[in-house]
Amino acid sequence: MMRRTSLSLLSAAAGAALTLITIQPRLVFDGASARAAAGDAYRQLALLGAVFERVRTDYVDPPDDNKLVETAIFGMLAGLDPHSSYMDAKSFQDMRLQTSGRFGGLGMEVSMEKGLVKVVAPLDETPAAKAGVMANDIISHLDGEPVLGLTLDQAVDKMRGPVNTSVKLRIVRNGVDKPIEVSITRDIIRVRSVRASLQGEDVGYIRITQFNEQTTDNLRRAVTDLTAQAGDKLKGFIIDLRNNPGGLLDQAITVSESFMDRGEIVSTRGRNADATQRFYARSSDMTRAKPMIVLINGGSASASEIVAGAWQDHRRATIIGSRSFGKASVQSIIPLGPGNGALRLTTARYFTPSGRSIQAKGITPDIEVLQDVPEELKGRANLRGESSLLGHLKADGPEETGSQSYVPLDPKNDKALNTAIDLMRGVRVNAAFPTTPLR
Repeated sequence: MMRRTSLSLLSAAAGAALTLITIQPRLVFDGASARAAAGDAYRQLALLGAVFERVRTDYVDPPDDNKLVETAIFGMLAGLDPHSSYMDAKSFQDMRLQTSGRFGGLGMEVSMEKGLVKVVAPLDETPAAKAGVMANDIISHLDGEPVLGLTLDQAVDKMRGPVNTSVKLRIVRNGVDKPIEVSITRDIIRVRSVRASLQGEDVGYIRITQFNEQTTDNLRRAVTDLTAQAGDKLKGFIIDLRNNPGGLLDQAITVSESFMDRGEIVSTRGRNADATQRFYARSSDMTRAKPMIVLINGGSASASEIVAGAWQDHRRATIIGSRSFGKASVQSIIPLGPGNGALRLTTARYFTPSGRSIQAKGITPDIEVLQDVPEELKGRANLRGESSLLGHLKADGPEETGSQSYVPLDPKNDKALNTAIDLMRGVRVNAAFPTTPLR
């Protein structure tokens, strides 16, 4: 059996829900076996079949049988939780392309809220970001047509299209009286998932925007380059995971172990034995235990939370910023056979090395640093988090709602980043930094 794993937020540009992808034989319905079963579930399936037959024979116009079946599957999965869904063949193929780090579109992470498309975050240097789309924007219309009534996949499909063609978005923005109309030209989105620079001459700064197939290789190259540039002056590394919605699980694991010598990174637990796994660091710390600070906020989710949680539990890094999104469920991708798409089904929860579930809670930073938000942006500086999603898996204990996701465009105004730099240089002192890694 071939297995692949991936994690992330629902997205118009970069991945599906947080997932544990398992290539399995396609599902087959055995009518004879079903009729022989006496359970309530099969009686309900008989009811579904009866409704299907009545609709296809008596509806005022002849319906499309395939569409009826797809709609029934959509509804079945949508009723489970916000991250289980049906992907038709095109959506399934799109998901595979998206995790490669190169795809067509507008370049923004989106989710569905109250029947409308909500922007989680525009991706850096993409058409959406250049057009001024912002986190928490609500997209109500696409090319003049209302979004209400569409599924997320259908809305995403309308935003995709040939390069150099445009799509018109109507945006409702908190604090702005009138809807904003913006036309965005589609382009090939090349996700540059890692950006690195030296802060001064002595602090390595690495921003990871998502976890795609190139992330670990690019991260390790960045660490090597920054170490060579700074030489003996290098005091440590700041890893910026703010507004990173997630990506591939295998990349979250290899990124984590790049800064660890040993120990568990994450575990998954589900009803079935194959959904229960533990993942451990298998390589050595390429920085030779240089001090580390990780920046997170309300837009840091899924794979980002796995990385931050692993380093926090092992005391490998100090976490600075605001509480993360709080998405700690795992979805299996189950192909349904050639041309039939796939199921995205929640099959497990994940836990940090100490056994914490951060589902609907998020990662609490070791040092909370909130940004000074401009007056005109105060209505949209926070993300409501996993706990605000209808039908989300409940937390183990009290849930947390809402966390700041605003990051100033000018680094001079970035309080979290400047706090991290000051701590690295010893200008500022806090008991949470530096950490003493567990052995």
